[in-house]
Amino acid sequence: MILIIGAGLSGLLTAYHLKKEGIPFKILEARDRIGGRIHTVYKTNEAPVEMGATWFTSQHTYLRSLLEELGINYFEQHMGSKVFYQPSSAQPPQLVTIPNESTSYRISGGTSNLINTLFSTLDPNNVLLNQTVKKISFEENSVLVEATENFKATKVVLALPPKLWSKNILFTPSLPSSLMSIATETHTWMEDSIKVALTFEAPFWEQENIPATLFSNAGPVTEFYDHCDPKRSVFALCGFINAAYKQFSNAERQEAVIKQLKNTYGSRVLEYVTYQECLWNKEEYTFKASEDFLFPHQNNGNPIFSNSFFNEKLLISSSESALEFPGYMNGAVLAATVTAKKIITAQQGI
Repeated sequence: MILIIGAGLSGLLTAYHLKKEGIPFKILEARDRIGGRIHTVYKTNEAPVEMGATWFTSQHTYLRSLLEELGINYFEQHMGSKVFYQPSSAQPPQLVTIPNESTSYRISGGTSNLINTLFSTLDPNNVLLNQTVKKISFEENSVLVEATENFKATKVVLALPPKLWSKNILFTPSLPSSLMSIATETHTWMEDSIKVALTFEAPFWEQENIPATLFSNAGPVTEFYDHCDPKRSVFALCGFINAAYKQFSNAERQEAVIKQLKNTYGSRVLEYVTYQECLWNKEEYTFKASEDFLFPHQNNGNPIFSNSFFNEKLLISSSESALEFPGYMNGAVLAATVTAKKIITAQQGI
C-alpha cells in the first residue's frame, strides 16, 4: 500500500493516477477538510469565493489538460481596460488604462470544484481526515507512519510543503542533512497571504460603469478583482490584503478594508452581503515560521526534491517540489503526475 501524506491537489491527483492503475493507497490529511491551499467558500445564493489558489494562465498546460480530462470548464478573469490604481497613501485612487497582458483564468464552480471532482473518483474510505503525521520510520521492507492512528506501507509520498514536513515530522533514520537544510528554507506559497472577499446582490461596479479591479500601494487591500461566476448571476469582489494586517483583529481589518473600498468604489460598496477573509499564517497545516527571511518561491523547484530516498520508499510531491511552475497549481499537477508515474513504473517492474 502507498501512503500519501496530504489531501491537497498533489495528494489527491497522485491518488487519482494510482487508482486508475489499481494500486492500493490511503491519503492521510491533518485538516478536517480536503484541498489544502485550495479553499473555496460556498454559500447559498452567493458567488463562490476563493480563500486560496485561484488563477492560472494559458502557460499552465498541465493544469489545463487535467481540467479538460475531468470535464471541468474554466473561464477568463474579467478585467476590463481600466483599473483603479493608488500609488501611495498620500494620493487618492485614480483611473488608469492597463496594457494587454496574458489572460488569467478561473475554474468554473470555484477552484474546489477541481478538488471535489478528484475526490469523487476515489473511495472516500481511502481519504482519512484529522490524521496528523508525527513520525515516519523506514524499515527494510516497509514504512511505519505514526499519525492519529498508525499505518504500514511500502512507500510514502510527502504531498505537502517541504517546510512543513521538515519541521513537523520526525524521520527515522534521519533524512539527509542536505535535503533537510533545503526543505526548511523552502518558501511555502500562500503561507503569509491574507485573502478577502465581499459578496453582493448586484454588481454595482457594472451598473455604475466603473472598474472592479484595484491595485494599491497604500492598502490594506493591495489587489482586488471581479469575482462573479461565469454566468454573471452571482456577484463578488475578491483579492489580497497586505500581510502586515495580520496583527489586527478581524473587526479592525474589516473596518479598514471597507473604509478603503468606500474611498475607491463609492458608498455602494457598503451594500455588501458577506465579508470573508482567510489568514494563511493562522493555518497550522500551511504556515510554519522560518528562522530566516525566505524570498517568495525560495528553493521552489529545487532538484533535490525530485530524488527518492530510503531505496525509493520515500517520494516528495507538492507544488513546491515541481521542476516547472513550482508554487502554483500547475506545479502541483506536474509533481503529482511525475510522482505517480514513478510509483506505477516501480509496481509494474518496468
